[in-house]
Amino acid sequence: MTQAQAKELFASVDTIMQFASDDSKLAIKSRVKRRLTSRDAVERYLIDKMKDDKDAKRMERSEIVLKKFGLLDQDFHLQPFLVSLLKEQIAGYYDSKTKTVNLLDYLAPDTQRPVLAHELTHALQDQRVNLETWEDTSDDDLSHNMAEDNQHIATDEQDTAREAVLEGQAMAVLVDYSLKPAGRNILSDPGLVKDRADEQEADSDSPVLERAPLLLQEALLFPYREGLKFEVDLLQEKGAAGAFGGVLDRPPSTSFEIMNPRAYEARVRIPLLKMPDVHPMLDADYAPYDVGVMGQLDVRILSELFGGAQTAEMFTKAWNGGIYYAVQKKSAPDKNSTASISLLYLSQWKSPEAAAAFAKMYADELGKQYSGVKRDADAEGDAGEQVYKTNEGPMLIATTGNTVFVSESFDLNLARKLEFLMLGAQEGAGQGQAIASTGASHALTGTMVNFFAGCGLMRAAIPAHLY
Repeated sequence: MTQAQAKELFASVDTIMQFASDDSKLAIKSRVKRRLTSRDAVERYLIDKMKDDKDAKRMERSEIVLKKFGLLDQDFHLQPFLVSLLKEQIAGYYDSKTKTVNLLDYLAPDTQRPVLAHELTHALQDQRVNLETWEDTSDDDLSHNMAEDNQHIATDEQDTAREAVLEGQAMAVLVDYSLKPAGRNILSDPGLVKDRADEQEADSDSPVLERAPLLLQEALLFPYREGLKFEVDLLQEKGAAGAFGGVLDRPPSTSFEIMNPRAYEARVRIPLLKMPDVHPMLDADYAPYDVGVMGQLDVRILSELFGGAQTAEMFTKAWNGGIYYAVQKKSAPDKNSTASISLLYLSQWKSPEAAAAFAKMYADELGKQYSGVKRDADAEGDAGEQVYKTNEGPMLIATTGNTVFVSESFDLNLARKLEFLMLGAQEGAGQGQAIASTGASHALTGTMVNFFAGCGLMRAAIPAHLY
């Protein structure tokens, strides 16, 4: 970018911010600083985020759990791949710490103007709610008792839902800005905008993203794609003031609400499972490692990876709640290995048929998680159980009515005791989610969604051709 082009682009910042304010009904309270950033500076920014960002640290910890679930290959090295991916994908970013919008000197000015519309929306959001506190509601401490376990679960997806709000709103302004020369906007054809959002995916112009695991592709695109569709519905129902300021004032708290905007609008009580007190049984030999919600987004990614797009659509609709609990063996020689982790996963479904189908899919794909998988029918206690031997210990999948219980790498006797506790904890438990003011953000894929969204606007989210 030449100096003359940069000067012209900087001169357009205030005009584009005024458009973003008019479009979103979010007031301009102060002038936004702007900076032209080099490719080297972007790389330094990414490396610093990897070192210091809370979501990056959580993601590094959760990597082993993602591999245990089969969402990442055992030999996949996450951090170096992320640096390459983000260097390819970042198109611009707003820094809420310095209140600065950062443009990239190696991209054409015409491509930067829609990016400005997106990033300046973040500046307006920041001036409304202070993103430094609004965007990060999590407590990074591990839980060590039943009350803390359930506190984590009750607020588990809060940050992920808020990231989807921020990116969905900014995408809505980007789309309106791009459609304005044709005299159109989102409300001219909301169905088409949602259809185009669903078409966001890795392509040949993004070679690193194209070869990324499905988990990374979906985590990167989720807040843009689902957040935009959420905003389209809210714009239709509540207008700009309700879809922007109204949602910032009363944000959704789960991926379920983002993916089901009508539930958010109606304040539908969403599925919430409970953790029993497993600590007396486990704490002598295991250290708490992670606890969280296996949310609707997590189920969609897992079932698409295991069974394909049609299977994912079926299970996403049939999902009715899920939690997981991971511990690490104190005696494990290699604490960076999935063999050191034992895992519980309880999921709830809208019908016994859906539960049985999910259990079958999970069992059929155990080869994605383990080697040496072999069914151990002699160890099965009843018709609802499936038991497998693996290279990391026993695997128990038990289906009871609408629920599926999974135990990985626990002794079978202990696994059955834990199953009894977890099923018992759901009896009489209300299905509404009571949101507390603080908690951890350890949704299975949530930390990755949050990290990507916090890095800046991704090229793959920008429509290649507008509607």
